[in-house]
Amino acid sequence: MFSKVLIANRGEIAVRVIRTCQELGVATVAVYSELDRDALHVRLADEAYALGGQTAAESYLNTEAILDVAGRSGAEAVHPGYGFFSENTEFARAITGRGVVFIGPPPEAIEIMGDKISSRLAAEAAGVRGVPGDNTVLTDPAQVLAFGQAHGWPVAIKAAYGGGGRGMRVVQRPDDAAAALESAQSEALKGFGRGECYIERYLTWPRHIEMQVFADTRGDAVWIGERDCTCQRRHQKLIEESPAPDFPSEVREAMGAAAVEVAKACGYVNAGTVEFLYQDGEFFFLEMNTRLQVEHPVTEMVVGIDLVELQLRVAAGEALPFTQDDLVGRRRGHAIEARINAEDPAGGRFLPAPGRITRFRRADGFGVRTDAGYDEGDEVSQYYDNLVAKLIVWGQDRDQARRRLIRALRETVIEGVATTIPAHLAILGHPDFAAATHSTRWVEENLDLSTLSAAPATDPASAGDPPEPKVRRDVDVEVDGRRYRVSLWVPETAQAPVAGAVPARPGSTGRSSRPSPRSGAGGGGAAGGTGNVTVPMQGTIVRVLVEEGDTVEAGQTVCVLEAMKMENNVAAERAGTVREIKVRPGEAVGAGDTVAVIE
Repeated sequence: MFSKVLIANRGEIAVRVIRTCQELGVATVAVYSELDRDALHVRLADEAYALGGQTAAESYLNTEAILDVAGRSGAEAVHPGYGFFSENTEFARAITGRGVVFIGPPPEAIEIMGDKISSRLAAEAAGVRGVPGDNTVLTDPAQVLAFGQAHGWPVAIKAAYGGGGRGMRVVQRPDDAAAALESAQSEALKGFGRGECYIERYLTWPRHIEMQVFADTRGDAVWIGERDCTCQRRHQKLIEESPAPDFPSEVREAMGAAAVEVAKACGYVNAGTVEFLYQDGEFFFLEMNTRLQVEHPVTEMVVGIDLVELQLRVAAGEALPFTQDDLVGRRRGHAIEARINAEDPAGGRFLPAPGRITRFRRADGFGVRTDAGYDEGDEVSQYYDNLVAKLIVWGQDRDQARRRLIRALRETVIEGVATTIPAHLAILGHPDFAAATHSTRWVEENLDLSTLSAAPATDPASAGDPPEPKVRRDVDVEVDGRRYRVSLWVPETAQAPVAGAVPARPGSTGRSSRPSPRSGAGGGGAAGGTGNVTVPMQGTIVRVLVEEGDTVEAGQTVCVLEAMKMENNVAAERAGTVREIKVRPGEAVGAGDTVAVIE
């Protein structure tokens, strides 16, 4: 086993890996951006190193900075978590090239399966059917039109190097093809560093079922169990469960065997997930995620295996401690997970809701587990994923687990940011979910969330004063007669500790005491009385789609806002002429800021 592991990630998954390492007596090394200086994973790790920067590109996607920390800390292995560099071939090669173990598959397997196009080809070579599609990289909307005309609408444009629904656009009709392709490529490039996309059929009422596989360095591979991840919005998962309900055992066995064949076809090692779409008794290969999945805890609850520990042991060269036959007797009961995201689900919009968590009360009781990357007082930043916590429950059967999760969600209290908890309660309490007749399109097309209201404002009496912004001050100190220059992060109002201290770099705190010059009335869309088009949340403008003097209709998109790795259309609520554009692409905005004026 390793003596020290660097976790090249943040939030909930970094905390998750740190805790297992601590149980095994393995020292942990955390890395952090300027905004995550006081984050929970930093507080829990044995050592922590600054990467610099605020955005993911400046910090957690900075290969050289992470390699430098690996060298300075003496870490023997790197766990990439999920997202960021977890499925990046170049990063895996850079790590192993330094003589450090990458806790995941070999770079060659990531290269095959990390590219969704080559993974489809590999699955076909292994005899596993994929969703009908075209494996050619899209470069022109004409390709989308040709595929749609040949196979029917709607069709799905998907990021070749993506996952989690990002970089995916469903094209309902030919007129939407050009804008959908541009948007998918843009989101894929920002989220994964690669903009390549491909196209496939969009199944009308499928279920999303995935298989957890594990392979060791000795050539043995098994499927541990399946997860049903059908409840989604914007092609991103909300609720996951294991085992899949109303799922024939013969299909389960066939799907598990197919998943193992896909893993063996690319020389896979460590934890992986093979995803399928299931419809009308048939299943189709969708993609393989060459990492640990967000929803892995439901598998852990059903089979009683710590998958992170198993990752560490396999990466250290140990054999799988069980065979496929051994796993049959380990599966018991039912587990369901709800992803608690910082999003406001009011009216079914699911708008990103960054901010400071002023209160966080976790649920408790038999069969209840909370995996969180934040605690009370922590800030959920617009620059990163919006996952706050995962609430996982176990029950003797599905209905007991469903009722237990409803109770646990009601017991969970998060204030300061809006969360998806109201949407989870609506899903779990619906007869369609109880009967398992839902599909991946059910939440957006059938579930009525119109009555959900915005999260209540935080009670000022319980919120407390917000933490004072800190600034960096570089000072000279002497230790045993040797002079050092060190950086101190002190409250903004603190006076410079010594003469000659260097002021903080502009923007280094990630906060500003200067009011925004564009501030307008809060809320999304436009204020009908003034014609001010305002943004509903903090984020970054990625595209401005109108010009001054243009005539717009009510509901027309004025600009596209990126927040928490998701693109959101900001639309005009009234028709008129664009009198003024107040933002440019790449500019950061805050909730309520005016981006355009319509008269």
